[in-house]
Amino acid sequence: MTQRRMPSGQGPSRRSSSNAGRASGRSAVARSSAREAVVATTPRSANRPAAARRTGAGATAAARRTAAPQPRRLTGRATVLVAVLIALALAYTYPIRVYLNQQSDIAEMESAQAVQREKIKELQDQAALWKDPNYIKTQARSRFFMVLPGEELLILLSDPDGAARDAGLPPPGATPPEPDPWYDTLWSSIGAANAGAAK
Repeated sequence: MTQRRMPSGQGPSRRSSSNAGRASGRSAVARSSAREAVVATTPRSANRPAAARRTGAGATAAARRTAAPQPRRLTGRATVLVAVLIALALAYTYPIRVYLNQQSDIAEMESAQAVQREKIKELQDQAALWKDPNYIKTQARSRFFMVLPGEELLILLSDPDGAARDAGLPPPGATPPEPDPWYDTLWSSIGAANAGAAK
């Protein structure tokens, strides 16, 4: 390559920009051919994606296509665990229901036993009273009108309902009958006047 000299006779001039562009283009071509040679000599890996194999090892990160991370869905283990939990819940519902029913039955039986115990206690108290001779005498007088020898029995008859019935009055505890409505009274008086006029 010949050097150009300037008209002033000075040393070699700077390369023009076109020459610099050609030189840089040549070096880029040389670099890309060297890269292709390296890619051709490296064995293809099955683990690398096809885009990375095509572009080579020195490809920039901007050229790679990245996928957004997908949210993890239920895995097989999680699905099996959920199924086992549901099966256990369904398996335990019937025994729990039986247990709760038994507890309610036990509570009802205990309350019934408490009522029976109270009744038994009352009957025991009454049985203890019948062991007292004075209580027996009192009950014989009130229930059977019995008296001891030498005593006179006086029975007071109190029958207010019978006395009122004999007098033609309503019993004292009964409510008086309601009077007839005015229109019934009016109709009966018209009927009686009509019957009197017909005679």
